[in-house]
Amino acid sequence: MKVKNPNYCRRDAERDAMVRSGAECYSVAPQVDSEPVGEELEIRSFQEADLDAVVELSLRAWEPVYASLREALGDELFLRLKPDWRVNQAEDVRASCTSDERDAFVAVADGRPIGFVTVALNAFNEGMGVIDIVGVDPDFQRRGIASRLTEHALLHMRRCGMDIAAVGTGGDSGHAPARAMYEALGFTSLPVARYLKLLDE
Repeated sequence: MKVKNPNYCRRDAERDAMVRSGAECYSVAPQVDSEPVGEELEIRSFQEADLDAVVELSLRAWEPVYASLREALGDELFLRLKPDWRVNQAEDVRASCTSDERDAFVAVADGRPIGFVTVALNAFNEGMGVIDIVGVDPDFQRRGIASRLTEHALLHMRRCGMDIAAVGTGGDSGHAPARAMYEALGFTSLPVARYLKLLDE
């Protein structure tokens, strides 16, 4: 498994970053008016040994988000799209953290990962950096960690020559903290409506 180097920018590589359906591209983030962690927090490049801890925290972090999506969609649609969201989520996080098309970083406190962010460069458009996933351990949410991870991702994009940043999140109540954080960090919302319907046999 390849360890990411934050100083290595694949500017000319073709990016396969595509908008994924459902909650797969949505981010989990704490409120921005929360108690900070302090100077003991370290943000560094993702390492192979981080993977299990990152996957585990992501499943706990996304549980209320998927509950919100289930409420918004209803059981029938939700279970058709995500019959086992934990399996899908674990696969998505593993793929994003280990892909050669992503740069991954982890927030570490007391020697263990408590959050992560993955970034795609030159995604959708030349010079565009995309935040693929942001996740924070629920035990450490509401402390500004997601904001610091996002700011680290933006700094990485600038260092790699990107001049625009993008991120996707949900419009349901479960993603309200993420929307508040991105807006606080200066992102402009581009309203998009996505409609889903089960087709009767």
